[in-house]
Amino acid sequence: MHTVESTLATVRAGVLDPGASPVAKIESGDEVLYPDTWTNWQNQLRYGMPAAERARLRQQYPGCPFQIIGPVEVVGAEPGDVVECRLVELRLHDWGANAFPTRAGALPYDFDKPYFHDFRFDETRTRADYVHGITLPLDPFAGIIAVEPEGDEQVSALIGGDHGGNLALPELTVGSSLFLPVAKPGARIWIGDVHALQGDGLVDQTALKSTAERLRMRYDLHKGVGLTRPLAETATHWVGIGLADSLEAALVDCLRGLIGWFSAASGVSPAEAHALCSMAASFRITQYADQTEAHHVDVPMPPKGVHGLLRKDIFPDDVRARVDRWLRPGS
Repeated sequence: MHTVESTLATVRAGVLDPGASPVAKIESGDEVLYPDTWTNWQNQLRYGMPAAERARLRQQYPGCPFQIIGPVEVVGAEPGDVVECRLVELRLHDWGANAFPTRAGALPYDFDKPYFHDFRFDETRTRADYVHGITLPLDPFAGIIAVEPEGDEQVSALIGGDHGGNLALPELTVGSSLFLPVAKPGARIWIGDVHALQGDGLVDQTALKSTAERLRMRYDLHKGVGLTRPLAETATHWVGIGLADSLEAALVDCLRGLIGWFSAASGVSPAEAHALCSMAASFRITQYADQTEAHHVDVPMPPKGVHGLLRKDIFPDDVRARVDRWLRPGS
């Protein structure tokens, strides 16, 4: 077990930084504990903060507000390998918030004032009370898990891509895995943007954001896996991810990626995999990311996301075992 505290040395404001020194060097199969992760704007966001103070912080920190912890280096990781990032434990702190600015999200012109709502969580961190007696069951996950992409430039944490990043995938709860293709020696893994709850679509662009009292990840290195894009796995589904400037293009990207990966891993033909996706997979909007006006200065607009869930229980044991061997060779 390695422990990585959130400090000015281990946290970057909204970027994956190739110039950052490793916060930990680990072996395949090691776990990393991230205690007391930070809130937005270098841990200055607080429960009940007035709107004017939030606006001041947004102006003070004009880039992506998320605090990203890393990088963790995996010994022996090389381009062409895959790191499996498995969420082992996630206990939230006792509060979170939903907020949306004007000129953003799926309805950029429907509201003329920013919206903020702060939540207190019960001791079990399993529920939050909203307005009019509404109770929300919490289902936390990390919105950003990334390896560093190629190159020496900083990369905005708002952007999702082949390296992972801002996927905002609500299926990545405790027990799930995210497989990421390695682009640099050591992989250099970053994590952040804890969500307490998110519905498919992320239509107001925020969901219920929080921080972690305890966040524990296990990182397994798989050598020579032919995966070129992120893939998630839960106990019940394999989850493909598509990202593009439009939802239509994101759906096509997700579908092609799911067909290509599953056909290679299972031995099912591409045509058969396409048919399976139509009969037994569900395609959902992950996030409708939009910034009609630039709230994050000099940061590219995040892509829209679609994820496709292919259920496991329709396959016989030998096919499921074949896929598992493809993803985890030698295990």
